[in-house]
Amino acid sequence: MPIYAYKCGSCGHAKDVLQKLSDPLLTVCPACGAEAFSKQITAAGFQLKGSGWYATDFRGGSGGTAAPASEPQGASAEPAVASQPSCAGCPSAAASTSTASTS
Repeated sequence: MPIYAYKCGSCGHAKDVLQKLSDPLLTVCPACGAEAFSKQITAAGFQLKGSGWYATDFRGGSGGTAAPASEPQGASAEPAVASQPSCAGCPSAAASTSTASTS
């Protein structure tokens, strides 16, 4: 709920009031009883600093849906295979070394 600032035009009494948007405006001053209590225009309670946020600041840039990643030129959809096995105890490494030695 927003906080509104009120000020009496007769006596100068000022008061901040927590009200719903649907609540009626206050018109009677609680200090003097005059019908001169009016809502004041106040500054916003927050500040936006910096260049701001834009749709392009997010991954994909189209309202929350992720765009597919682009592949660099020359990249294929097949996984890269290492030219040398990473460990001699792996079954795939043993198979590649046995086929290489028999060729």
